[in-house]
Amino acid sequence: MTGNHKDKTLSRRRALAVTGGTVAAGGLVAAGFQSAFADTADTTADADATASASATGSTGSECMTLMTSVTEGPYYLDGALVRKDITEGKAGVPLTLRLTVVDATDGCTPVKGAAVEIWHCDAWGYYSGYTTANPGGSAPAESEEGDSANDQTYLRGYQVANANGVVKFETIFPGWYTPRTCHIHVKVHTGGEKEDGTYEGGKVNYTGQLFFADDIAEEIFTLEPYAKHTGSYTVLADDMVYDGGGASSGLLTLKAVHKKDPSKGYKGSLTLGVDPDAENTGAGGGGGGTPPSGTPTGTPPSDSTSPSASPSS
Repeated sequence: MTGNHKDKTLSRRRALAVTGGTVAAGGLVAAGFQSAFADTADTTADADATASASATGSTGSECMTLMTSVTEGPYYLDGALVRKDITEGKAGVPLTLRLTVVDATDGCTPVKGAAVEIWHCDAWGYYSGYTTANPGGSAPAESEEGDSANDQTYLRGYQVANANGVVKFETIFPGWYTPRTCHIHVKVHTGGEKEDGTYEGGKVNYTGQLFFADDIAEEIFTLEPYAKHTGSYTVLADDMVYDGGGASSGLLTLKAVHKKDPSKGYKGSLTLGVDPDAENTGAGGGGGGTPPSGTPTGTPPSDSTSPSASPSS
């Protein structure tokens, strides 16, 4: 399976009919926990969980480490909608994501107008546009979730950075699929503009992935609906893409909305240090691996060409 699946029969204007809605997950459910984390290494989250990019001081040409660009993976679809809430009714633990885009080559000045694009799987490991792709382990079919989400657009979207370089998304904590750890894909675009509900033109400065500390993921995956997906979960140390670099490699800082009740959700944040003059489409890098089996299904919300994806997941 590749990530350059395209079909021009669904226009962006039709895709604009999609509306979002956040659905919180239910209470703790132990079923499936043991098998989901069987045969894995120690899941202790170390200081990387709250690491921040390194500073070199105001006198240097760089104020922080550039983010590490990696593969975009096989599930990228061009033409995501510009919107804050990307859930479309998908069930899961709420996640508010706050990302700050700065120019790492110019004193960490905010990159106003940068378009940040994210996409990720649902609680059972399925991506919109690829809803029959097997996430590995044992999970119900995506169609069994019974939500109102559009199968071509859920859990994908753009936001344009404000004067402080900040974007915010409302989404859900992602699930997982074999052989990957829990993650969110991200691209930073500059030089384009909003058009017909999406973002057009410009170039991609950064392609990366956002990651979650193992202990938090372990707790989330005991909840419904995540607990219905069982199998061997990949921890950070065994992931083919995450390189152990902490925040500069995409590890989010996470804060629980309610410490005693993880189902209430999390707030995730990270500063993305990019070079606005660079270009990285995400066509390579980040290690190899075989994506989950399955045939792409559904029509992407785009009528333009999608960049080629690497075989990494």
